Amino acid sequence: MKTQMTRDYLATARTLSEALPYLQRFNDAVVVVKFGGNAMGDDAEMASFARDMVLLRQVGVNPVVVHGGGPMINDMLAKLNIESTFKNGKRVTDAATVEVVEMVLSGRVNKRIVQAINSEGGKAVGLSGKDANLITCKAADPELGFVGEPTDVDPSVINNLFEDDMIPVIAPLGQGHAGETYNINGDTAAGAIAAALQADRLLLLTNVSGVKNAAGDVVTELTTADIEALIADGTIAGGMIPKTETAMEAVRAGVRACTIVDGRVPNAVLLELFTEHGAGSMIRA
Repeated sequence: MKTQMTRDYLATARTLSEALPYLQRFNDAVVVVKFGGNAMGDDAEMASFARDMVLLRQVGVNPVVVHGGGPMINDMLAKLNIESTFKNGKRVTDAATVEVVEMVLSGRVNKRIVQAINSEGGKAVGLSGKDANLITCKAADPELGFVGEPTDVDPSVINNLFEDDMIPVIAPLGQGHAGETYNINGDTAAGAIAAALQADRLLLLTNVSGVKNAAGDVVTELTTADIEALIADGTIAGGMIPKTETAMEAVRAGVRACTIVDGRVPNAVLLELFTEHGAGSMIRA
């Protein structure tokens, strides 16, 4: 038993030592993490994610959490007998639905993440894209109702939080020019924020292992041209389309790389940033 424990400690020390180049690489870097509703899991998984965010901040990374909450929204809409429909992976949002979306995202989901990070010793602050004029929107598609497409992102409030060692936790809502509230696809919001911050990395946590080719194998590295081809031939479909489109738009706008990460893997963010192995599909320009 004692020998096994010694081996475990040595393995931990070796892992920490091997992580040094990556820790140096990401010192003072901005990393935007899209935490999808399907990736949130139970309280233990939430606590694990929160510890990862606190560790990032502790080693000098500036994490920004942009969260989703689709399953929680679906549950609330069902309880209120409000029908929910989707078009190309995006929720059709009428006036009744957008009220529920704002209540769930800015309330229940946002505060759960904030509380989890704070409970692990971090300093998280919850806000939405409506706060401090963070995200200004226009209607993405008349058929989608109050679904917004970001037209302007003012990241000054995020930079101010960085200066105070805070971790921003952002609900994907925006405000129109007439003051109306828009629901924004979480991946789209994360990509727009990452582009405005010129983030070093955008991580899209989800409940799949990554982008797969026609044979069903996960592709660990892709270019924007590869993504376009996989969408064109139908290999990438459904909810993966907005994720990969977000990745392409982000890297073209100056984000160094975007990775679609399997959030079901324990410590997936740490594996992706601080090890050679990685934990998903990386897209570069």
